Parts: sequence; structure tokens; C-alpha cells
Amino acid sequence: MLDRITPTVYPLEKRRASRRDQLVGQWQVVGATVVDGSGRDPVDVDVSIEDGQISQVGGSGAGGERLDAGGLTMTPGLIDAHVHLGLSSPIQPQFSFRISAAELAADIFATAGATLDAGFTTVRDTGGIDGGLVTTIAKGKVRGPRVLSCGPVQCQIGGHGYYGADWEPTELWDSHHIPGLCALSMMSGNADELRRNVREAFRRGASFLKLCVTGGVVGAHDRLADTQFTVEEIAVAVEEAAARGTYVTVHAHNSEGIRNAVEAGARCVEHGTDLDEATAGLMASRGVALVPTFAVVEQLLHDTAGAGLDESTRDRVLGVRERMAEALAVAKEAGVRIGLGSDLIGPAQQRRGEELRLRARLETPMEALVAATKTNAEILGLAGRVGVIAPGAQADLVLWNGNPVEDPELFADPANAVLVLQDGRIVKDLR
Repeated sequence: MLDRITPTVYPLEKRRASRRDQLVGQWQVVGATVVDGSGRDPVDVDVSIEDGQISQVGGSGAGGERLDAGGLTMTPGLIDAHVHLGLSSPIQPQFSFRISAAELAADIFATAGATLDAGFTTVRDTGGIDGGLVTTIAKGKVRGPRVLSCGPVQCQIGGHGYYGADWEPTELWDSHHIPGLCALSMMSGNADELRRNVREAFRRGASFLKLCVTGGVVGAHDRLADTQFTVEEIAVAVEEAAARGTYVTVHAHNSEGIRNAVEAGARCVEHGTDLDEATAGLMASRGVALVPTFAVVEQLLHDTAGAGLDESTRDRVLGVRERMAEALAVAKEAGVRIGLGSDLIGPAQQRRGEELRLRARLETPMEALVAATKTNAEILGLAGRVGVIAPGAQADLVLWNGNPVEDPELFADPANAVLVLQDGRIVKDLR
């Protein structure tokens, strides 16, 4: 099947060019079955690209070179709304600061490249990287997806996101950040400290904010049932985000913490494991989105050691998968907008498409794809720019060896993404 792609569309030196080198001119991808991200049925149409954008879907196009994609399926570039590129090393050694900055950087860069190879052209990093990494990828010095980042996660003292030793004073935690590379979390003891910390996060380049408002699975000093930060404290972060034209998302597993965040004005909820009907209704009425994260649950259930964690973490995650699936159904029934995020941690982040495979078991493959494209673009504030195959959108496209809407198992194996384009540039080519 792969030899059906014309191998001479671009000379070798052009395909190997830096990501900064725009493929100029007009050209077409012809013969593919197109699944455009809207939820509409697949169609066999040609897609024309000009200067990095989709110029036409269907019709004869404007001419130029042609890429023969007969027998392949085209989707928009996938979007992962919950990643941790900065947690690409084994977790416990990283949290105990036993890995050098050089090795941390190497692991992060490898994960960024693997993310692109899996068909994900845009990600939202929800904690762990500093602004320098986002800039490095954007400049094309490292292969990777388009990255939107919250910078350091905002946490309350002793809450989820703090992994220092019990004896270590909280004020020493920030000294473990690696400026320009890693910044896991910042601690606040009150609203004034939180205001200072979120302003610092924006200074470092954050494009949105993330707060931990409940305990978590990979936790050291908390429980899933804990609530963290008051409504008034969360509202301070919302106020600061709104002043910059952006939003707050929250790590939240229990309904009480979710309600606090929604009442304070947060626009998105990560995980939502124990979401109840009343809280889901409140989210829907306020336009608050939900991003469930199933892949990390599977990861921690079946390969805890591979993530660099001990078996106590596995005990914490027992039952989460079933409750999160119930929460997904509750949110759908309430009319909540539901995105998609993998939340993978540690070095095993190559199969990011597992999240679509798992979601396709709970919904339809098409619904999973729409969540990972059009809906995620809306949540990230990129509606119409990415996540769809439509005129005017960026030419972020994936050509799949097979039809993942018919066989969602294909999403999970990066080898099935045989050609990946980002902004009209070929960034992966298995021909």
C-alpha cells in the first residue's frame, strides 16, 4: 500500500529540510479518503494546500504538484489536550532529582518527536515544562508538535503536585526547577501567594493556567477525595487569566472540587473521575469542558514500574477507570463538551493514540476522533485553525495506513501514521 504514494512529489532535500522551511506554492493530496474532523461521513476528495494552509477541499484544485494517497485515510492532525512532556523520564528518580538536566532534556526531546510521529501535531502541556522548551520546539530546533503550555502547575502547600521529601521545607521546592526546561509546580499558601505565582507563570510564557483543586492518583501528600484551594483562591487565578484573555483549567477528581472550580469561573476540568449528575449539569450550563484521561489509568494499572513508580500508585488507581467511564457517560448525558487527553507520564509515551483507542470502546471511533480534533481545538482556543480539514485551516494532516474510523486500533500504533504534515510541511514520511 505504501508504494502507492508517489515517491517523487518532493526532492529528498526538501523532505529533510528544517521545519522552519515552509513548503511554498500550490500542491494537492489526491486519492485519500478524508475524515475532516467534523463528524461527517468520510468522503473521497482531493485536498489542496497553499503556503501551509488548506486552500480547497474537493474540486479540481489550483494545480501544482500532486501527492498520490490512494488507499490511505486522511484525518486532521490529532490534538492531545493533556500531556506532560516534562515528565518524560522515570518519575521517582526525576522527582527525587537524581537525573541530570542533560538526560531530562534528551528524554523530553525524544517524547516530543514521538508525539509528532504518532500523528499529534498539537498538544496542550498541563504541567512540567518551562517556556524555553516551547520556544525551542516552535523554532524547529527540536522535532515536536505545536505546544500550548501552562508552565508550572499551581498547587496549594502540601497538595497534589508537591513531591518533595517530607522533611524538606516547602520554600526549597522551586529551587528544583530547571529554568527554560522543567518547572513542575508552584506552591501557594493563600490567595496573595497564588496571585504572585500565576503572574510568574505568565511571565515565563504560560498561555493558560492549571490549578490542582483535588488530590490525585500520582500523589505524595493527598487523597483523591481531598479538595484543595478555596473558591476565592481559584477565582484569583481566573481573574488573572481573564486579564490576559485566557482561561483556567483544573486537575479535579471529585465533584466538590469540580463545583468549587466551576463556581470560581474555571473553563475546563481535567480527569473528572467522580463527576456526578448535578455537577455535570452545572458544567454544561456554564460552558465548562471536560477532558477525561484514560490512557494514563491503563498505563498505571499495567505498567506502573515502566513509569518509574512503585506499586502503591497502582493501589491508588484501582477503580478509577470504571468511575471515569461512568463520569464520561454522565457528562455526555448532561451535554458537556468533552475533549480528549492521554496524561501519559514517564518514558513510555510513544503510543499516545491509545487514548483514542480506549475512547472508541466507550463511544464510537468517530466521536473519539472528533474529540481529538475539532473539540480539542475549541477547548484550546484554536477553533477553525487546527483540528479540521477545511479551507483556511492550517495544513495539519495525517495519512493513515487503513481507516482508523473503521478500525480504531490503528490509532494506537504510530507506524500506521505513514505521513504527517504540520503547517503544510512533511514532518514524518515512511515512504
